[in-house]
Amino acid sequence: MLVERKIASLYTDGACSGNPGPGGWGVVVNFNDGSVYEMGGSAAQTTNNRMELQAAIAALKLLAASGQSEAVSLYTDSEYVKKGITQWISSWKTKGWKTSQGKPVQNQDLWETLDRLNSQQVQWCYVQGHSNDVCNDRCDAIARAFAGGQTPSLRQAASVDSVSSNSIHPTGNKTIQSSSVPLDAVMTDSLATPTAEFLDNPPREVRVAQLRNLMETLQMAEEVASKGYLITSSELADLMDVNASAVTSRGDNWVWRNWVVSRVRREGNQILWQLERVD
Repeated sequence: MLVERKIASLYTDGACSGNPGPGGWGVVVNFNDGSVYEMGGSAAQTTNNRMELQAAIAALKLLAASGQSEAVSLYTDSEYVKKGITQWISSWKTKGWKTSQGKPVQNQDLWETLDRLNSQQVQWCYVQGHSNDVCNDRCDAIARAFAGGQTPSLRQAASVDSVSSNSIHPTGNKTIQSSSVPLDAVMTDSLATPTAEFLDNPPREVRVAQLRNLMETLQMAEEVASKGYLITSSELADLMDVNASAVTSRGDNWVWRNWVVSRVRREGNQILWQLERVD
């Protein structure tokens, strides 16, 4: 009998070089059939806390797109994220997104997004960073790679035969049995390049999540254009999901999807850009 694949657990992590500085985030998705899906991304100028939040947001977007109703444990090594979403956020909203000291809550935009995606379905769990937890360490490696300007090879739903089902503990930690391959072999295997078959036909939940992310990106771009907002090179790069250098190297006027992107002016060290809809 074929068992329907479900998400068993989600692991998230963020990293930043400089704080603020170049950042990256990583997500490891474990399915009940032993398969794994990894995601990650980067931002040219950000903070560690924003990358931690971005990783959690990406994980919950994938969960929402999957249509799964079963409970899922989400593991983070950020007490800021865990306590923020489970303890502090109610008070922040009651006080109009102000802290107990009356100051504006930092990263309000990401907290609002995370709050919309959160539900009783998600069990928030704290895992100690750098404690030899396989999935947490892998998230950290993905996040640090993206923060360092690298594009790591990500495991794309390949079966993890070396980690048996009974080695997945209730805490979400994975241990390698003596009869299994060594830990470093598992970590090396997780860097394997996705097969052409998977790239051509990824799981439905992944395809839907990618489409939802694309629609969100296009809606943001449309709002930026329609309201005449000016955005910086790093913000535009985040919107397009490219490195900032890929924006500035294109010249002063070029087309991206449905918009003409034009360089408007420089303010300090920042270049400001404008989007105009192509009818």
